[in-house]
Amino acid sequence: MPDPASYRPRTGEIPTDPGVYRFRDPHGRVIYVGKAKNLRQRLTSYFQDPRHLTPKTRTMVTTAGSVEWTVVASEQESLQLEFTWIKEFAPRFNIMFRDDKTYPYLAVTMGETYPRALVMRGDKRKGTKYFGPFYPAKAVRETLDTVLRVFPVRSCSAGVFNRAQRSGRPCLLGYIGKCAAPCVGRISPEEHRELAQELCDFMGGDGQRFIRELERRMGAAAAEMDYEAAARHRDDIAALRRVFERNAVVLDESVDADIFGVEEDDLEAAVQVFHVRGGRIRGQRGWVMEKVEDVSLEQLLEQLLQQVYGEMDDATRIPREVLVPELPEDAEALTGWLAERRGAKVKLKVAQRGPKKELAGTVQENARQALALHKARRAGDVTVRSAGLQQIQDALGLPEPPLRMEGYDNSHVSGTNVVGSMVVFEDGLPKKSDYRRFKVTGEAARDDTSSMYDVISRRFQYYLEELAGEDELSSGEVSAEAATPARFSYPPSLVVVDGGPPQVAAAQQALDDLGITEISVVGLAKRLEEVWVPGDEFPVILPRDSEGLYLLQRLRDESHRFAITFHRERRGKSMLTSVLDDVPGLGPAKKAALLKHFGSVKKMKAATLEELGEVKGVGPTLAAAVFAALHDDAA
Repeated sequence: MPDPASYRPRTGEIPTDPGVYRFRDPHGRVIYVGKAKNLRQRLTSYFQDPRHLTPKTRTMVTTAGSVEWTVVASEQESLQLEFTWIKEFAPRFNIMFRDDKTYPYLAVTMGETYPRALVMRGDKRKGTKYFGPFYPAKAVRETLDTVLRVFPVRSCSAGVFNRAQRSGRPCLLGYIGKCAAPCVGRISPEEHRELAQELCDFMGGDGQRFIRELERRMGAAAAEMDYEAAARHRDDIAALRRVFERNAVVLDESVDADIFGVEEDDLEAAVQVFHVRGGRIRGQRGWVMEKVEDVSLEQLLEQLLQQVYGEMDDATRIPREVLVPELPEDAEALTGWLAERRGAKVKLKVAQRGPKKELAGTVQENARQALALHKARRAGDVTVRSAGLQQIQDALGLPEPPLRMEGYDNSHVSGTNVVGSMVVFEDGLPKKSDYRRFKVTGEAARDDTSSMYDVISRRFQYYLEELAGEDELSSGEVSAEAATPARFSYPPSLVVVDGGPPQVAAAQQALDDLGITEISVVGLAKRLEEVWVPGDEFPVILPRDSEGLYLLQRLRDESHRFAITFHRERRGKSMLTSVLDDVPGLGPAKKAALLKHFGSVKKMKAATLEELGEVKGVGPTLAAAVFAALHDDAA
């Protein structure tokens, strides 16, 4: 464990300017990012007598191996740089807010030629407009079903859309009036995009305009005694009003605000926010976080607002008002940063009285209940993972629990398209950003042990190269662009290979040949779930119901799944290449166009010469060459 005194910078070397600092561990990994109005004052506070530090801060400074800083011109600039580094490095000792559930949004893919309306969860995509989040999930599905009656935007998948285009027949929604059927030309792409924009305007709060227009049309139709049209407009008005009724009016219609509530204890905190637009609650969202550092509520709120609004793709969605339980640290700088991102004034304040105060109390109660529910659900999970890691440590005689484990597997069919996979578990959970894939060729692909030796050698050769290429860790000032995240330079405590003694021996030999002695290797054999250790004649047998064995099985199965997925991807590409690679005049773009049009090589083979010629960019001569190649291959 590093001694903070070993990397403490001289006090006189630290500037007194505002800036952003980061602590790095002995492997160079950024483990904490912070900002300060006075860098010298803040950093020297970390190097006082460890007995006077809080437990979490003491753990952080004794885990670190260096500290570096960047001077900035203003507090607002330090906010932006701090957020950028936290997002880039995901430091383990920073507060990281994660959704307590994946809320559904109503999304409109305005970036596509034919925009699509759908229910979407997870990461936001560029070119897509989002409305919500909605809770419960049933609410967004009912809302989408209702608005499609008035705004019949495409809602089908790409596969359904392409099939309708080829067949000239729309899907069921086109027949019942809930889709304008752009797939068969009932509406032009421009008209369909305009319809999608109207849907976005309605969901964005401009609903009364559409209701007034429908009322005008209903009156005109009734005056002309076109009672069927008047009835349709009447039903459309009722449908749009139902969408509004789902969101009760809680504040004045001029109010656009996000109202936050926070409930915390010594270890964790839960956050809830109500999104109020036009005086109505349009959505609700929640986060939970583990307090890996000792922070005040004001500091917690500052980091929360940085992450929530810093990651927002469409910054114009930031409301005019943000209501919080207490004003965060550097509230003035934070308000300026929010206004800069929104492009208009933002008020950051605490609700003091009236309806806003009452609604803030409701949000706070939601946060309290969310924390209680989270603790009930998660109480067993952390305990179980910790028990599993402890069991693995005890069974294998490791010096410490294997907080980072890497799993390896190979995949092939009769020795072709050989690939290897590397998956990573940290603290018993998958860390997918660190997964890696390897192509295995030449002599290394002749058998499983050679492939395993090759993959392990390459992974840890990269590790040694990155380690050698890194500057020696030292404390001091750095540029804001310095130290991008490394790919392979974080070593695991334990390497787990899929297989028995031969695969384990190959992995161990690869490490030995590289001179790496501090990393343990085991293999998990599928048949009896035995754990094999290099050089041991007999396997280690973990109880069938042990959490340690279950954790190793999950790691092994995940590495197998990842390898199989990559192998299938390579095999699919090689099959396409083998059929069409020698067709003169058929380049990558036209191959891709053919595959996109038909969906698969099998369907391409079933196509006629005329159907091949219908693909954009494929003329009669090229179509004939492709047809001949496909049918020669089939013969």
